[in-house]
Amino acid sequence: MHTNVKLNRPIKCGVLTISDTRNYDTDKGGKLVQALLSEIGITISTEYYKIVKDDKIAIESQIEHWLATDLDVIITTGGTGIAQRDVTIEAVSPYLTKQIEGFGELFRYLSYVKDVGTRAMLSRAIAGAHNDKLIFCLPGSTGAVKLAIEELIKPEITHLIKELTK
Repeated sequence: MHTNVKLNRPIKCGVLTISDTRNYDTDKGGKLVQALLSEIGITISTEYYKIVKDDKIAIESQIEHWLATDLDVIITTGGTGIAQRDVTIEAVSPYLTKQIEGFGELFRYLSYVKDVGTRAMLSRAIAGAHNDKLIFCLPGSTGAVKLAIEELIKPEITHLIKELTK
């Protein structure tokens, strides 16, 4: 674990919930991302917390907008499954200049072992970088969000940012 890696500045993060059914009152996944990150001192301003429909163009538009800002990290929740409406991966992956394959592999492994068994194979969760920004695409369930943030993202986020900005 690289939790001892420090940055000399706050981490700026955006949280994008992708759902046809959630709104700001019912978005448990997006709120959980924010709550878990706040435990390590990362706060998300209201300008960097958005909900968009499961629509490729809407997702691309928000990602493009945030990539033009000074955010360090973008975390999406929702739309990573295999249903016809699940288009997060198709919308986000073209923006990744480098993939972090180990994230998806470890996420599915941990999901298999700790949580959902063989259903873990249905998740297409990914992570990567767009130049000096990290992007994580997580499933929308709170169990998946908690697993990804607690087990993978929180322990490595500062280390990843340091590596990207070398």
